[in-house]
Amino acid sequence: MVSNVIHLVVVFLLLGVSSSNWGGIKTILLILVIHGIARTFFHTASQAILPNIVAPHVFPNAVAYSSSVNKAAQLIGPALGGVLLALSEDWAYYVAGFSFLLAVCASSVMSGQLKHKSADRITLTRMLSGFSYVWRNKIVLGAVSIDLVAVLLGGVMGLLPIYASDILDVGPDGLGLMRAMPGIGALFMGLALAQIAHPRYVGATMFITLALFGGSIVIFSLSTVFWISLAALAIYGASDMVSVYIRLTLVQLATPDEMRGRVSAVNSISINASNELGDFRAGLMASGFGTVPAVLIGGIATFAVVGVWMKVFPGLVKINRFDDVKK
Repeated sequence: MVSNVIHLVVVFLLLGVSSSNWGGIKTILLILVIHGIARTFFHTASQAILPNIVAPHVFPNAVAYSSSVNKAAQLIGPALGGVLLALSEDWAYYVAGFSFLLAVCASSVMSGQLKHKSADRITLTRMLSGFSYVWRNKIVLGAVSIDLVAVLLGGVMGLLPIYASDILDVGPDGLGLMRAMPGIGALFMGLALAQIAHPRYVGATMFITLALFGGSIVIFSLSTVFWISLAALAIYGASDMVSVYIRLTLVQLATPDEMRGRVSAVNSISINASNELGDFRAGLMASGFGTVPAVLIGGIATFAVVGVWMKVFPGLVKINRFDDVKK
C-alpha cells in the first residue's frame, strides 16, 4: 500500500512540475528515481502476497490471469496515455492519479486480510538471505537463472527500430505493430493458460517453450517478409508467457512464506537486469557484427542454454505437476 501511495504522490508532483514549470529536469529525474524505488518494492511485495490470498489449488491460474492483466495494461496503457495527452496533458495525470488511488484502496483491503508478523532486525545476513536461498534451492536457482540467461541472449526489442526502417522497410506504423505483437501473443496465451486447471509436465513444457522462444528469434532474425516477422514476434511473446507462468509459479510454491519476499526481490532483480542487459547485448553485438547476425546468434545461443540447463538441472525437467515442488 505504501508503494501505491508514493506512486500517487509522484503523479501529482509530476503534474505540478508540468503545469508550473518549476524545478526543471533535475527535479523530474529525482521524482522518477523515487518512482522507480517505489515500483521495485511494489513488484516484490505483489509477487510475495499472491500465494497468501489465493487458494493453493488455483494459484497457477491466478498467476496466468495476473500475467495476462499485466500484459493487457502494458498494451492499453501507452495507447490510452497518448490519447489523453492529445486531448489534455493534465488529464493524463488525473487519470493516472485516479488509477493509483484505486490501487491504494485495493491494497488497503488486502492488507486487512493478511496476517502481519513482527519485523525482525535488519542485518546484512538477512538482506542477503534471498540470494542464499536461491543458491541452495536447485529448483528456484534453475528457474531464475534460465530466465536471466535466456532473456539476456534473446532480447530483440531494442533492435526493432532498425528492422522496421532498414530491413523490413515498414516505417513507424510497422514498428508500432512489431512492438505490440509480443504483448498480444503473451496476452492471448495467458488467457489460455488460465483455463488449464491442473497442468502436467510443467518442467518439460518450460524447456520446450524456451526452445520455441529461441526458434522464434531465429525466424525473426532471418525474415524479410513483414507478416512472417509479426508472426514470429507473436510466438516470441506467447512462448515467453508460458515460461514466465511456469517459472513464477515454481518459484513461489518452492519458497516458504518467510522467505518469499526476499526471493521475489532476487527474481525481480534477475528479470529487470536481463531485460535491460539483453537490449545492451543486442545493441553491442549489432554494432560489431550487424543487426541480423546479432539477433540470429542470440536465438541460437538460447537453444544452447536450454540444452545446458536441462543437463545441469535435471530435477527441474522432471517436475510433472506444480504440487510436486512442495513435496
